[in-house]
Formats: sequence, structure tokens, C-alpha cells
Amino acid sequence: MKGAIIFLIVFALVVIATLAYTSIPPGQAIYKAALPNTAQYTSTYAIAGTNAYALIIAVFNGVIYAFIVWLIFTLATMGKKKDQNQQNVIVNVNNNQSPPPPPQN
Repeated sequence: MKGAIIFLIVFALVVIATLAYTSIPPGQAIYKAALPNTAQYTSTYAIAGTNAYALIIAVFNGVIYAFIVWLIFTLATMGKKKDQNQQNVIVNVNNNQSPPPPPQN
């Protein structure tokens, strides 16, 4: 559950940052590779106070960077859990032989 919250927070921050600066990589490169020659058409559509071109790039960046941060967070917490699951067990073995019990009549 914490991983999902981390993902959403990073996604929102990166989307906001990319809307301000659309030149943050790799969103623009992915957009141009996936949708070549469409920037002129999407830049004219207004969505939520910005153009569609900037919003698409922001979503690409948000997903990529949020996934990377989520993956690092998940691996770090898995490593932490492994350390916590290890327990030290001390076993004492008594090798002293005691005399046999006396016979019962």
C-alpha cells in the first residue's frame, strides 16, 4: 500500500514539473517516437488549461519516473524485511552423561 502512495505522489509531482518544463526527458522523445508528426495537431487542443501535447508528455514522464521510484522503494523495503526476518537461535546441548537411575524394587 505504501508503494502505491509513493507512486501517486511521484507521479503527481513529475506531471506538474513537466507541465511547467516540457523539455524534461524522456517524455518528449517517447512522444516523437510513438506519435511522429502529430505535435502540430495536439498542441492546438486545450485540456485542463494546457495543450494536449504538454499533457501527454507529462503523463509519459510521470509514469516512467514514478515507476522507477516505486521500484527502488520496493527493493529497499524487501531488503529491509529480509534483515528483520533473520533470527539468532542459540541451542545448548548437554553432552554430560549422567549415571543411570537406581533400580526400582
